[in-house]
Amino acid sequence: MTGASILVVDDAADTREVLQRNLVDGGHRVLTAPDVGAALRILDETPIDLIVTDLKMPKVSGLDLVHHVRDNRPDVEVIMMTGYASIGGAVEAVHAGAVDYLAKPFTDGELLAAVDRALARLADRRAARAEVEVAAPAGLLGRSPAMREVHRTIAKAAATRATVLITGESGTGKELVARAIHYGSARAAAAFVPVNCGAIPEGLIESELFGHVRGAFTGATEARAGFFLTADGGSIFLDEIGDLTQGLQVKLLRALQDGEVTMVGAARPRRVDVRILAATNKALRELVRKGTFREDLFFRLDVLTIDVPPLRDRGDDVLLLASHFAAKFAGEMSRPVPRLSDATLAVLRGYHWPGNVRELENLMQRLTVLLEGDVIDVADLPPPMRFSAAAGSPDLRSLAEVEAEHIRRVLAAVGGNKTRAAEILGLDRKTLREKLKVPGDP
Repeated sequence: MTGASILVVDDAADTREVLQRNLVDGGHRVLTAPDVGAALRILDETPIDLIVTDLKMPKVSGLDLVHHVRDNRPDVEVIMMTGYASIGGAVEAVHAGAVDYLAKPFTDGELLAAVDRALARLADRRAARAEVEVAAPAGLLGRSPAMREVHRTIAKAAATRATVLITGESGTGKELVARAIHYGSARAAAAFVPVNCGAIPEGLIESELFGHVRGAFTGATEARAGFFLTADGGSIFLDEIGDLTQGLQVKLLRALQDGEVTMVGAARPRRVDVRILAATNKALRELVRKGTFREDLFFRLDVLTIDVPPLRDRGDDVLLLASHFAAKFAGEMSRPVPRLSDATLAVLRGYHWPGNVRELENLMQRLTVLLEGDVIDVADLPPPMRFSAAAGSPDLRSLAEVEAEHIRRVLAAVGGNKTRAAEILGLDRKTLREKLKVPGDP
């Protein structure tokens, strides 16, 4: 988040001035307060994203401010500063709701790094809680620029009779796009017939698409209308259209050109009024070049194209969808909606999602079913996702900084119990005490 609104709270005027100058240079808007009372007045009057507050202040401490923010301003992050670098204060601040802890003196780089981490967590949490736009059609949740473009194109397609080719990777929601077009069009009251061309055996697909008359082949004991006749007056969705054989491609081309289909075994064609919505996860132009897909059919299909972006290119839509699916499955099981931890949101945001939205939906269903508590944390995620997070972009901090932060988080997790923390960290208590010392302390 650039240009965030940051409130600096410190009783020392020179500290406030230095912090304000550094944060403004970092591209943020900064307000300052000399005490908690003044900070609360600013919070009542001005939207604030992040508070950077001193721990030890006269009358009311920074810890009291953290408690107030946690209880009344859940959409505000807090970073705690202190010149009294006691680990007890750090643990208490983290438990109270502070997301980071800076021991004075700290460098400009350490300050800006802590601010960036806090604002990144805030951005993830806000994205996960974002309300779904009313205009998002047929469950196609998303506020990213790529999905807004998909929504706009759907609206244009619904207002026409044109054939639509929907492209995108498996699991991106191509059928949802087709349904949105159909139910947003003048054909909404008629049938929407989805057909997975790749799932029907080659020997049956012609009969399934166009129907057959009685006696057309062995076992055809009665006439049967195919998918095209069923969709008459409505829309047919031909998924994985690149899997059609050359012979079926010719018959489909006739249906597109003439509005006629011939049932297997019939002598005469029948007219149908069907809008064709086709989808593929293959590059049809490449299939045309190879000679496995008819060029004339391709151009008939490629009147209006909608490319559904992969989930990894949709930014914060991942977090919005994850929260939506968690609420959906929790509702189905009549249990409280689980909360996604900040660390989990970060992993979901950075994961590659080879299975796209379908993979995310299945994951959230599994996590919601198996979860024993009320928070989905990184440890609950499947190993490939955890390993992916560990192998992500490098953390450009010194080893000492990373070690110190990890020690603080372990201590916070065990309520400040140094014996337990030492066991988890694989250290003896003496070594842990040494590592907790602040440079310059006796």
